[in-house]
Amino acid sequence: MMAWLIWGVVIILLVLILLNNIKIVPQSYVFIIERLGVYNSSWGVGPHFRVPIIDKIIKIISLKEQVEDFRPQPVITKDNVTMMIDTVVYYQVMDPKLFAYGVDRPLNAMENLTATTLRNLVGDMELDECLTSRDKINEELLAILDEATDVWGIKVNRVELKNIVPPRDIQDAMEKQMRAERERREQILRAEGEKKSAILVAEGKKEAAILNAQAERESAILSAQGKKQMQILDAEGQAEAIMKIQSATAEGIKKINASAPSAQALALESMKTFAKVADGKATKIIVPTNLQDMAGITTTFKEFMKDSNIPSAEPLNIKINPNSSSGTSQVIEKQEQLAEAEAATQVKQGLGRLEKRFGLKTGRWGNNADMGGAGGK
Repeated sequence: MMAWLIWGVVIILLVLILLNNIKIVPQSYVFIIERLGVYNSSWGVGPHFRVPIIDKIIKIISLKEQVEDFRPQPVITKDNVTMMIDTVVYYQVMDPKLFAYGVDRPLNAMENLTATTLRNLVGDMELDECLTSRDKINEELLAILDEATDVWGIKVNRVELKNIVPPRDIQDAMEKQMRAERERREQILRAEGEKKSAILVAEGKKEAAILNAQAERESAILSAQGKKQMQILDAEGQAEAIMKIQSATAEGIKKINASAPSAQALALESMKTFAKVADGKATKIIVPTNLQDMAGITTTFKEFMKDSNIPSAEPLNIKINPNSSSGTSQVIEKQEQLAEAEAATQVKQGLGRLEKRFGLKTGRWGNNADMGGAGGK
């Protein structure tokens, strides 16, 4: 009975030991196994059995990409500005055995390597270049770290500069510079806006002036066309009036010719016309020379002398030449001779006045003179 109890205890212990040495490796993890203190294998995903007492799991390594945020490191730029820079490294274990046996405390080694490499890179740059060259620093730092960590079984996928913190006085200077730059841009934008506004105003004035000029030109054209049309209508009206006057004159001449006026009537009209010419402002007049027909024009001379307010003279005895060009052969009565003599005297005095006024040259008459040769200009 006692033996069976002992065997039962032994079997239970063996089962517990077996169950305790069965290991299941989860996804993205690797177990590093040593047997008797020597590397034996790397367990991947799935169940595994560990030999009790002989095998030992010395490290569990994650194969997932990991992020390590390193502490800020003081670095000095080329222009002797000290600033604090902290980095973020994205890495992944590619070889678990090298990661476990390649370097002691690999994360600490990678942090120190990052700090020294960063100091070397930033030491060759000035502050402004360093602040504006993050991508360049990231690329160079990534290439150096990736190459250096290959022997540790680590793949560096990405390196980022998280913060670059310059000294406080540098920050104040940078803020002032930034403020001045913003003010400069503001002034430039304001000047450009005023410039565009002035250009638009000038263009508006230019277009307005052009439109005003076009309107004035069109108005002047229309006004000129109106004046032209008015002048044309006026000229047409004057031409029509002249035509009507000429037509009326021609009609009057026709009627005069049709009425067959006597020589005395024509002489009377001639003397009326001569009186109008003498009353004008002309300095030279034409005096007719056919004064032989005194009997027919005596009355006409009387009217002319009365209009000229010439005082009458003593009557003269005048005889009409029967051989004159008018063909007069009848002797005028005594009373008519006296009237004609008075008219002739008045004509003579009137012609004398005309001679003094206009410098005319006329024939001189005497008593019983023949009137056929009198006349001149």
